[in-house]
Parts: sequence; C-alpha cells; structure tokens
Amino acid sequence: MTTVTPSRTVLERFPAGGPRGSWPAEAYAAAQRAQGTDARVVMDLGSDQFLVVTDTTTH
Repeated sequence: MTTVTPSRTVLERFPAGGPRGSWPAEAYAAAQRAQGTDARVVMDLGSDQFLVVTDTTTH
C-alpha cells in the first residue's frame, strides 16, 4: 500500500505566544482566502509557531 502525502507551501509563520485574543495567523489566512488562495492555519509543535499553509503551489 502506497501513501501519498500532498505537498504544502508555507505562506507565513507566526509565533504562538501572541497577545491574548490576537489571532494574526487566522487573519492572514482569511485575507489569503479572500484573494482566492486556499489557506489554512496549522500548528508546528516543534517550532512553537502557527503556519499558514496551502496545498496549492504558489508562484
């Protein structure tokens, strides 16, 4: 059985220790979606950062 892992492009990185109530990664992802990029936020536990990623290739 072969497992295929989709490639992801990291659009931006945000530190996890932002001010309470501040969601800069979510705001950035929403702005990217408004421009037509399928962006979402994931947590990178190793670096303690929120990553805004897309499964599509950006130019």
